Amino acid sequence: MTARRVPASTYRLQVTADFDLAAAAEVVDYVRDLGADWLYLSPVLQAEPGSQHGYDVVDHTRVDDERGGDEAFRALAEAAHAAGLGVLVDVVPNHVGVATPAANPWWWSLLEHGQGSPVAWAFDVDWDAGDGKLRVPVLDDRLLDGVELRDGLLCLGETAYPTAPGTVHEGDTAEDVHARQHYEFVHWKRADHELNYRRFFAVNTLAAIRVEEPEVFTASHDTIGAWFRDDLVDGLRIDHPDGLYDPAGYLQDLAELTGGAYTLVEKILEPGEALAASWPVDGTTGYDALGVLDRVFVDPAGEEPLTAASGAEPDDWQQLTHDTRRGIADGILGSEVERLARLLGPVTGSAATEPVPHERIVDAVAEIVASFDVYRTYLPEGAHHLIDALERAAEARPDLDDVIDRIAPALVDPSNAAAIRLQQTSGMVMAKGVEDTAFYRTSRLTSLSEVGGDPSVFSLSVADFHQAQRDRLGSWPHTMTTLTTHDTKRSEDTRARIAVLAELGHEWTTALERLQSLAPLDDAVLADLLWQAIVGARPASRERLHAYAEKASREAGDSTTWTAPDDDFERRMHALVDAAFDDPAVVAVLDALDERIDAAGWSNGLGQKLVQLTAPGVPDVYQGTEFWDRSLVDPDNRRPVDYAERRHVLAGLDGPDDDGPERLPHIGLDGAAKLLVTSRALRARRDHPELFTRYLALEATGSAADHVIAFDRGGAVTIATRLPIGLGRVGGWGDTLVHAVPLDRVDLLTGRSVPAGQGIALAELLTDYPVALLVPAAVVEPTDHGTSADAAAPSSSDEAPTTVESDAQAEIDILEGHA
Repeated sequence: MTARRVPASTYRLQVTADFDLAAAAEVVDYVRDLGADWLYLSPVLQAEPGSQHGYDVVDHTRVDDERGGDEAFRALAEAAHAAGLGVLVDVVPNHVGVATPAANPWWWSLLEHGQGSPVAWAFDVDWDAGDGKLRVPVLDDRLLDGVELRDGLLCLGETAYPTAPGTVHEGDTAEDVHARQHYEFVHWKRADHELNYRRFFAVNTLAAIRVEEPEVFTASHDTIGAWFRDDLVDGLRIDHPDGLYDPAGYLQDLAELTGGAYTLVEKILEPGEALAASWPVDGTTGYDALGVLDRVFVDPAGEEPLTAASGAEPDDWQQLTHDTRRGIADGILGSEVERLARLLGPVTGSAATEPVPHERIVDAVAEIVASFDVYRTYLPEGAHHLIDALERAAEARPDLDDVIDRIAPALVDPSNAAAIRLQQTSGMVMAKGVEDTAFYRTSRLTSLSEVGGDPSVFSLSVADFHQAQRDRLGSWPHTMTTLTTHDTKRSEDTRARIAVLAELGHEWTTALERLQSLAPLDDAVLADLLWQAIVGARPASRERLHAYAEKASREAGDSTTWTAPDDDFERRMHALVDAAFDDPAVVAVLDALDERIDAAGWSNGLGQKLVQLTAPGVPDVYQGTEFWDRSLVDPDNRRPVDYAERRHVLAGLDGPDDDGPERLPHIGLDGAAKLLVTSRALRARRDHPELFTRYLALEATGSAADHVIAFDRGGAVTIATRLPIGLGRVGGWGDTLVHAVPLDRVDLLTGRSVPAGQGIALAELLTDYPVALLVPAAVVEPTDHGTSADAAAPSSSDEAPTTVESDAQAEIDILEGHA
């Protein structure tokens, strides 16, 4: 293994059959020229046939054939390393795909041999609950009439299931054979309460594995270990650690396997929650940073009018999320609650003789898991979160107080099986109840409904933003920061546009009332959510918006659901979407909103991007978001990326075209301005890390001081506009100054020289863009053409970057005094 590497930044690629590892290798030079330091790959191990995401791994011993296989993976890693890039890979330790049994040798063996399978230890199955059989929820209303016996296999459509040796005889019917197997086909609706294997959330086709067992860890991680032994991979992203039996133990095993390589966990932290300092990891995948970045660009003055506009939604976020979590515990995750109740065993009542009825134990457990304010407790360290949940549950349900009191000792005991299971279950309930339900039942400002965020927290002050950055630098300097992922509900630029609505206040509420009168929908909260999506993602296609409306409405589960769609309601809902294209009066309202939002949305988009790329942490760029990207929830955010166009535009930014000297790109839909900001920030971080070693909030004074975010990273100074509509209302920057260490500087975006003085005049600096990235003049030679003045231009040539000289070091020395 080579020495441990830590990225300066990453670039996420979604590897699929259509964009395979060979295609990924072809963009290595582009990612390098963009300025990213590492490639960050979605899961690459063998997945279900046709998988678009790779999280349904069926074979841990090889790289996915449809994605190119082992040799293509090796070729990509070698190409990345040859270009100076590290490689970060997303891995899935918690579960495997079981939709196609023949594709998964472990699952096939379990079905064929049951508890006698040589890999039975790999799966988390409660055999007693199924009378010794594995319940497989695949039947529809035809029940066993839909099962056929073919060539000694039981088949449902094109999906084949094995039969145990000696259980098929001449003349047998499918039903005869089914009765002799180690598994039992059941109706899919029974999975909610009768499933006896642990899943990934409520996905029946993703079965959890017991990676806490040494044999399972070894078998599922041998190939991953080989990647490090062969110096192919430099770091890992760990999917869903909260589903594991022992996250800390797993991460320690992983650190030993990889030699302590760079590791991130997809850990969702609620506001105010901290990542366990004892974990041998470098941080999270960045949702905590995303929530902070979003809110500092939201106008707090918009809270009152937007709250009034969304009057139909519940006004108590905590009560709403409790109720949605309880609905999940009683519904699609009822089987997990039932298993927890079974693990608690017989519970005696106050007389210590009569057992507490099973249904009361189930009720109490469901209330407890609905009462958590974090995804998971980590006993014993996180016991206070559990105690809080127990107290909230008892307060909400005094009729269950006696049951909660009697099961509490088992649940707080870290060695108790029920306590461990509760920790694995609470995160499932939180994710499904909040991210996938409550987020679709609130519409005050939908850009705030993002993974790891709390929509009841409307905005963040600049002072609080700066404190969050200092905390990150001090505690987790190498944690990832992000704005868009494959799991975000809305992309960064969609959210940046929606955030403008907080500045429009009553103007937006008036437009919303007009839209709802023109295209009414008898679910006011969903209608508001859909109009914000249409405005935020505009000009999204009709097809994309119809798909989003269907998913959003069914996830909300108020007016229609996945399992029982309301056709009449959905027709009216789709008519709303069509009106955004076909009704001239609706289009006129949307066009008028665009005129108000476009420039401010671009300003927010560039501001968020530059701040994220230059603030403490390791910034990730999700594929394609170096251009404007107005995506919605998956699969919309996993659409193909046009790299040829991005290459062309980047080449234009890096040198003059044939018609003469290059010009600064306009902030428009072509994305050139965003690519300029992204490339210059990434290159500066990669090529001049010494400029990003500190964090100093910079003071602004003047008439528009509230409209700027500014900080010094130890030489590199970031300046970004916030609340651009309000900035216009106060007449622009006027006399506003940012006060930084007095050095001669150059803006990497425009090439503009900023001489040392008493302050940086924003009226002069921000004439072309709403953002600036200043570095000491010693780093670059000032030029007439700003886009060729960046520090990273040598990335596409053989010339080494200029080193920072005495002026920049002097600034770092001065900053030491501020720390």
